[in-house]
Amino acid sequence: MSGTAGAAVTAADGALRRGGQGPTDARGRLAVVVPVYDEARGIAPTLRQLAAQRDGDFDAIFVDNRSTDGSRAVIEAFARERGLDRWRVIDEPQKGTGAAADTGMRAAIAAGATMLARTDADCIPRLDWTARIRHALTPRGAGGLGLELVAGSLVPRHDEGLGPVLRTLLMGAVHVADGFGVVRPDNNGPQFHGPYVMAPGCNLAITAAMYVAAGGFPRTAIEELHEDRAIVNAVRRLTGNYARRRDVVVRGSSRRVQAWGLKNTLLWYKDHAYRPEHVDIR
Repeated sequence: MSGTAGAAVTAADGALRRGGQGPTDARGRLAVVVPVYDEARGIAPTLRQLAAQRDGDFDAIFVDNRSTDGSRAVIEAFARERGLDRWRVIDEPQKGTGAAADTGMRAAIAAGATMLARTDADCIPRLDWTARIRHALTPRGAGGLGLELVAGSLVPRHDEGLGPVLRTLLMGAVHVADGFGVVRPDNNGPQFHGPYVMAPGCNLAITAAMYVAAGGFPRTAIEELHEDRAIVNAVRRLTGNYARRRDVVVRGSSRRVQAWGLKNTLLWYKDHAYRPEHVDIR
């Protein structure tokens, strides 16, 4: 574990012992974590959509995962121009989506977040995304659903040149993969408190307390492990208080499909059965 992450872990555990509260918001403090690697040319739509969220009461932590293209400068300039003083960029030198996401989550907890959401730098959250997540994770006694983990819905972006037929096929493939996950043997057993749900890493939300209890995202590279499935199964070993929420929507990038084709993309997500020479498609 890097020094950055280790310091965040210590501070995060302390924040939870103190109750993990943000400044004055009795509803709890929400943070959005976005891993970033060489996204300077394409991150603007994501930044604009996050800035336009109907519930703008959240911290945004962008984790620069050894970018070489000036991604940090693009994000910081955007935040500065719009006065987004709760947005910041931190560094994670250990390359990997799991490592970057974990560093961001623990930094958010250390800063007082009690609710955590993750999306990716090539994704477009729906304008009600943060509002829906807050409602889902807010305790029932405070008017929310009281969930500890939310698996959102992932649909293709419309602005990357992917035609309607391929978008439909991609959506169908996602549903097939979801069904396979439910019956997959290692996603089942008496150790789990409820059924498997597919939670894309770019549309996942969790309470800070549950994140720490479950051990967080494994600090892995994208080629090593699907960190989203790992954290879902870690949570399922602790509680059945999680759910898929089809009203929590993110539009995901189709650039892997366009680079590799639909079949190879599906094989990639099936335990990396397809392994291209370059996995970081830009």
